[in-house]
Formats: sequence, structure tokens, C-alpha cells
Amino acid sequence: MAALTEWKVPPAVQPRADDYSYDLERALSAVVGLHCIIPPDAFTADTLGVERAGNGVLIDQGLVLTIGYLITEAETVWLHLGDGRVVPGHALGLDQETSFGLVQALGPIDLPALALGSSQAAQIGERVVVGGAGGRTRSLAGRIAAKQEFSGYWEYVLDEAIFTYPAHPNWGGTALISPEGRLIGIGSLQIERAREGKGEHLNRTVPIALLKPILEDLRKFGRVDKPVRPWLGLYSTEVEDKVVVVGIAPKGPAARAELKTGDVVLAVKGEKVTTLASFYRKVWALGTAGVEVPLTLYREGVTFDVRVNSSDRAKFLKGPRLH
Repeated sequence: MAALTEWKVPPAVQPRADDYSYDLERALSAVVGLHCIIPPDAFTADTLGVERAGNGVLIDQGLVLTIGYLITEAETVWLHLGDGRVVPGHALGLDQETSFGLVQALGPIDLPALALGSSQAAQIGERVVVGGAGGRTRSLAGRIAAKQEFSGYWEYVLDEAIFTYPAHPNWGGTALISPEGRLIGIGSLQIERAREGKGEHLNRTVPIALLKPILEDLRKFGRVDKPVRPWLGLYSTEVEDKVVVVGIAPKGPAARAELKTGDVVLAVKGEKVTTLASFYRKVWALGTAGVEVPLTLYREGVTFDVRVNSSDRAKFLKGPRLH
């Protein structure tokens, strides 16, 4: 698709080969474009769309690492290589806890894989490259802005995410490349922070250290072989030290328990929560998917208790089909 490669990163922030000790062009050749088609009746179709495009990184023979939301419930996956070739792919694996996704190429990809590096060793202020599909003109030279906890409204927490600046305009599945030319993270989101009275856009990256313990499970089973966290099926945010429900997944556990947008979550099993991270962690600490989750809610001047029968999020998603 032309739409995957017709844009360019502004020249002022494009990486220059002379600034790096490794072969920049070779490293960036491992970044491929990803184009996915999702059935209109898929659980995530309304929230994430039925056509998704982003990036992926070749990490082994025909094995492409990307961010999970691009391939969730995908029935068709195409890999767009830098030389113009298009290769079909199969959504091989997905991990909800980290949000990594794996794609297996169904045709030959005669490109060098990008070696995995150490995200733990990455330092704030360090120079990095955020690689997009299409080479240097669709990649940018950046720096690490922060390494800190991140909580997502979709029941998601990373103990230590990596944040980089400036922000890549097509961030999904980008390669975060270390000064040694190794892959240390996969791009996931663009966020905004206030700095010196102005808004600054950053990319949030999932650190590669989280992939290493689960990679073989994703290859073999399509998911991590361990007990699944309980999922409530709600979207929430923090407002003045309060956890507020801002959306309900259709037919999910929270919907069945008749939670509503605007509800304030005060406690989990009697323990007060004031942040998304504390809310999710207290839910996960109760047991595995299917466990009953006692919540204390505040709605329209009334405080009350409700019990939510949690579930496994994956049970609501369409599984990949191998064509």
C-alpha cells in the first residue's frame, strides 16, 4: 500500500549514518510495514478499527515482532518490505500483559534480522533511533526521555516503560534501536507531557526485556503458558486521585455486572484504590481469570458494593486463521 510509505519524517530529525557506529541502513532494513484486516464483527473492530497499519521488526528467520493491537483478531496480514515486495503473514502470537505480538511470514524475507539488546542498560538521555518501515527517511534520531511505570486505561500496567522524544508520527510497532544497533523496544503509543510550560509529544515503548522470558511460548502456543490475569472489561482513568470508569466493553464482565460510565472505583475487596496501577494490581492479586472481584463503587451520591465475575480477555477475541 502506498499509504504505508508515502510520508516521510522531517529531514531535521532523520538519523544520519555517520552519527552511529553500526550499519544504520542494515539495521533499518529489518523494520517492515504491517497491514492487517480485521473482521467487522470482531470484538476490537469498533475500538481499534477493521484496517490497521504500522510497523514490525524482523527478529529471526521470518519472525516479525510488533505491537499486539495491530494484529489482534487479524484475519489477513501483509508484510511490506523496504524493496517493494509484499509477503503474506500469519498472526502467530499475542501477549496481553506486555502487548507484544508475533507475526510469521508465509513467504521468504531475505533480510537480516535485528539482534535483541538490553533495555535494562538503556540510560535516560541516551541517543537512540526509532525505526519505521521504509528506511532512514521514515525513521528518526531521538533520545530516551524517561523510564518509568505506565498504566493504560485498558487494564494494563508496565513496571518500567521507555519513553522517547521526539515522537515518531507512525509509532505503532517501531523499532527502538540502541547505540549498539540492537533492538531494545517496540513502539506502542504517543503521549503528551508538559515541559517548561509547553506540551511535548513522546513515544511509549515496550522494553525488549519483557519479550525474552515469553518468546518461546509465543512461538509454540500463541500465548504465554501461565495462569491468565482476571479481566473486568472496563476502561478507566485517574481524575484527582480517583479511578473513574470511562467506558464499558460490550458483553464483558463489567457490563454483565451493570457497571456504568462515570462510576468511581473506591476499593477492591475493601482496599482503597486511588491510581490505575493500584486498582489493576489489586484485581490481579485476587487470583486468575474467572475469580470474583468485589468492588466498592460511588455513583450519583451513593456508595455501594458489587461483585464482578472476571474473565479471560482472550475468550472474547477471534483467533487467528492460517490461510
